[in-house]
Amino acid sequence: MDYQFLMEKAKEASKNSYSPYSHFAVGACVLGESGNYYYGCNFENSSFGLTICAERNAIGNAIANGEKQIKAIAIYSPNREDCPPCGACRQVISEFSAPEGIPVITLGADGLITRNFNELFPGRFQL
Repeated sequence: MDYQFLMEKAKEASKNSYSPYSHFAVGACVLGESGNYYYGCNFENSSFGLTICAERNAIGNAIANGEKQIKAIAIYSPNREDCPPCGACRQVISEFSAPEGIPVITLGADGLITRNFNELFPGRFQL
């Protein structure tokens, strides 16, 4: 699995962010079980509750293309080093990742940071 490729695609996706309110751009790249890559960026709305995070956008793109499980996700923001997923995104990631977790890749000052999803979301809720 090429984590650097995932991060480069997340960086590219962040350039499409629509974030006129927070000015906090985020991009994400998901690797689906099929081996295909899916991208998403955050987009805001003046009714803030309608804002969609990059991670959920990328996962939605994967689902729209027939994926039911993701193998990895990279998340990038030009506004912050090491930009992990928010709580809502963690719950959505848990729905589409394996019980043993998946790699979650972010970018720190010294390069890529890779965590197992279960480190970020212990005791996740699943039916």
